[in-house]
Amino acid sequence: MSNVRSVHVELGDRSYDVLVGSGVRSELAAMLPKSARRAAIITQTGIPLAVDPGIPHEVFVIGQGEEHKSLATIETLCRGFANMGLTRNDVIIGLGGGMVTDIAGFAAASWHRGMAVVHVSTTLVGMVDAAIGGKTGVNLPEGKNLVGAYWQPSGVLCDLDALATLSPREMRCGMGEMAKYHFLAGDDLLSLELVDRIARCAQIKADIVGVDEREGGRRALLNYGHTLAHALEIVGDFSLAHGEAVAIGLIYAAHLGYELGRISRARVQQHYDVVGGLYELNTSLPEFDHQMLLGLMGRDKKALDGLTFVLDGDNGVEVVAGVPDDAVLNALRSMAEA
Repeated sequence: MSNVRSVHVELGDRSYDVLVGSGVRSELAAMLPKSARRAAIITQTGIPLAVDPGIPHEVFVIGQGEEHKSLATIETLCRGFANMGLTRNDVIIGLGGGMVTDIAGFAAASWHRGMAVVHVSTTLVGMVDAAIGGKTGVNLPEGKNLVGAYWQPSGVLCDLDALATLSPREMRCGMGEMAKYHFLAGDDLLSLELVDRIARCAQIKADIVGVDEREGGRRALLNYGHTLAHALEIVGDFSLAHGEAVAIGLIYAAHLGYELGRISRARVQQHYDVVGGLYELNTSLPEFDHQMLLGLMGRDKKALDGLTFVLDGDNGVEVVAGVPDDAVLNALRSMAEA
């Protein structure tokens, strides 16, 4: 294979590599732990790639849609693992987008209290974000990704062959996460070739995860735009895809930053220029009830001291706790009127 990029996630004896390029799925067998005698492949219908782990395996197909990102799905998978005799020394493979790798990772963290997992990411949002870093989880009716575990994969394969099959909407999802990295690192990602663009996003995330694996500080910055995004996904019954919601969340974070006196009007406009201009994403706030959004944002996982957001400011993007309700509502109102 040529034109392959390798990104290293440094976590001591749990370090691993992320390979980015066309055809990298052929490296799957080499990434599996030597102890594995069988594999459970978790995937969905319609995934454009097939993989051969080189050992006996069974395929588990999970449902489409966020309603299947649930504890019920984890139970079904684990009962299937029991029936196939999957041991702690074997391996789980997540083949698909962010939903698949989130579920596969949580199932791996749970089965026999932890076993190896390797991800083969097939979507842009998975390649630049979801498959890397070890955050796994499922949803509850009360919130997105509220139940889960930190469980690092043994390796991640980002096969660009899958991207040719993605719908424009799926590509927009990945672009929403890329726009986030634009503000975190200040990089002009769109000037790079696709393989380098994806590898650069993976490197930014790897650098952050390497110093803050469990979101005790710097890793929370990866949630820029996500507080409102998760609320929008839930209140809209997931009619908005994740990356679409993140794009809107980035614009909202700018409005809230301005409301709190952290950034200027010009900096708010820069968010519109990047998200709506460079990345050509929708920046309009949907007409959902603002009080309902406020309540959902209060359930956000990083809300340790009242309403907590990741916001831009003079020192760059940082976590801001104790944000007043009226500021949150005023920012929603100003964004709706923009």
